[in-house]
Amino acid sequence: MGNTFGQLFRVTTWGESHGPAIGAVVDGCPSLLPLDAADIQGDLDRRAPGQSHLVTQRKESDTVRILSGVFDGKTLGTPIALEIANEDQRSKDYSDVAAKFRPSHADYTYEAKYGIRDHRGGGRTSARETAGRVAAGAIARKLVAVRHGVEVVAWVSAVRDLVAEADVDVVTRAAVDATPIRCPDAAVAARMIAAVEAARKDGDSLGGVVTCAVRGCPPGWGEPVFDRLEADLAKAMLSLPASKGFEIGSGFAGTRLTGTQHNDEFYMEGDRVRTRTNRSGGVQGGITNGETVWFRVAFKPTATVMREQKTVSTERADTTITGRGRHDPCVLPRAVPMVEAMAALVVADHALRQDAIRRR
Repeated sequence: MGNTFGQLFRVTTWGESHGPAIGAVVDGCPSLLPLDAADIQGDLDRRAPGQSHLVTQRKESDTVRILSGVFDGKTLGTPIALEIANEDQRSKDYSDVAAKFRPSHADYTYEAKYGIRDHRGGGRTSARETAGRVAAGAIARKLVAVRHGVEVVAWVSAVRDLVAEADVDVVTRAAVDATPIRCPDAAVAARMIAAVEAARKDGDSLGGVVTCAVRGCPPGWGEPVFDRLEADLAKAMLSLPASKGFEIGSGFAGTRLTGTQHNDEFYMEGDRVRTRTNRSGGVQGGITNGETVWFRVAFKPTATVMREQKTVSTERADTTITGRGRHDPCVLPRAVPMVEAMAALVVADHALRQDAIRRR
C-alpha cells in the first residue's frame, strides 16, 4: 500500500525512524550479479547523518546487512533483504510532538489517515526511511553499470538563490563530493555553505535544487503513454521527503522559447543518431533517445526550525511549538544520494522492461 516501487525491479522499504531497524527488500534483481555489502555501503555512507556540521548530528553508522538473495558473492535472483540498524535514537527529543502537530510535517495527515502515528522522529515519514531506498538503489546502480555502462551522478545546483552551472555530461562524483554541500562548483559551494551555516545559527533552514544526470542509457528505454520514463522519474523524485518540484531537460524555462528554438535537431555521428542540443533531457515521447537523461528536483527548506511557531494540538486547540532535536538545516547534501538512488531504481526497472520485450 504505497511502500513498494517498481514493476520488474521492485523495492519495498520498511521500518520507522526510531524503531530497532529500517531496510528494504529488492525483488526482481537478476541472478549472477556480483554483489556484496561493500557495493551498498558506499552509497549509504554518503546519505548517513553526522557527515558535517551542515546536516543532522544524529550518529548512525548505517551499516547494511544482506540477509538473503546473495550467495558466494552473486545474486540468486531471489528477494534481497537488507537491514540497517537504528543506533542513535533520542525519542525524548520528540515529547512535544506527541501532543502537537509540527508545521509542514506529516504529523497531522498521518493521524488523519491512520488514526495513529509514531511521533518519535516522524516514524515512517522521517527521511530516515530513505536509507532503505539508497541501499536498494545501490544494487540498481550496479546492475545498470555492469550490464549497460550507465552512470548516475547528482549534485546540488542551487541553495536558495545561489545557483551553480555545470555541464551535465561531465560532472563527476569526485567533484560533487569535494565539498560538504555537494556542489561541483567550488566557488559557489563556499557561498552555499556560508548561507546554510547562517541559517542554522539563526535557527532556520534553507531549500534548493538537486540536478541529476543519467549517462549511457541506450535509445528505447521507457514505455508509452502512462509509464513514460520522465513520468516514472517524476513519481520517484516527488516521493522523496521534502521534494516539491520536478522538471526534465529545459523544464519550465522551455516555455519561454519558440518551437524552432527549443527543438533538438538530429544528425548522424557515424552510425549513431544524435541530437545537436538536449533540451528534451534525453527523453522524447517518454522513451530515451540515447542522450544524457537530466532533470532537476526542488527541495523545500527543512520543516523543523529552532524557532517558535504557531500550531494545533492533538486536542484541537491552538498552541505553539519550538523545534528540538537534531535536524538538517538544509536537506540538499544528503538528498544527492537519495536522488541518485531513485534514478537508478527507475532506469534499472525500465532496462529490465526493455529486455523483456526485445529479448532475442
